[in-house]
Amino acid sequence: MKKKIVLGLLFILPVVVYLFFASGVNNFGRLPILSENVSDISIIDSGLQLKNKITILGFLGNSVEKMQGNAFNLNQKIYKRFGKFNDFQIIMLAPEGNQEQVNELKNELGKLSNVDKWHFAFGSEEEIKSFFKSLKTNIELNDDLSTPNVFIIDKDLSLRGRTDDEDEGVKYGFDTSSVAELNNKMVDDVKIILAEYRLALKKNNADRSK
Repeated sequence: MKKKIVLGLLFILPVVVYLFFASGVNNFGRLPILSENVSDISIIDSGLQLKNKITILGFLGNSVEKMQGNAFNLNQKIYKRFGKFNDFQIIMLAPEGNQEQVNELKNELGKLSNVDKWHFAFGSEEEIKSFFKSLKTNIELNDDLSTPNVFIIDKDLSLRGRTDDEDEGVKYGFDTSSVAELNNKMVDDVKIILAEYRLALKKNNADRSK
């Protein structure tokens, strides 16, 4: 009798686990779309684009040195973990005139990791404000055109985030000054959107092979 119970559990348990994760993919496998038709960064820098990329987007403002700790947090907690994915990138926007400070920041980041998927764009005050407005968030830029928040933009120029965050309700951005927030929230959400695209790619490949 004991053997039958053990054998039954060995058979049933994998099925239950499979159904649990399959249900998770269907019900929790998509990160909510909060805003659509985000402007593409190519309108500011023709050498960069958000389209067809999974982008972490940030705004350094005119106080690049003050944002250095935020960039280090993002690099250590997010970039080092996900930078290996082909379609992943980080883009930081700063006002014209900050090229030297940004180069110094990039050099410092380069001491910690490969920075080939860190990109920096420079625009006028009007361009940055207009671009930020296209995100359609409840967040405002600081007077120096910076924000500690970064945003997840998908391949179709949609802003992704949370609609039921336990602290904020609708969560548009992630505070890079908080290591806890990056660890406990942003890591999970980046995982979800990367898994979403990997599953879609596998499905497309499977459909083509039929």
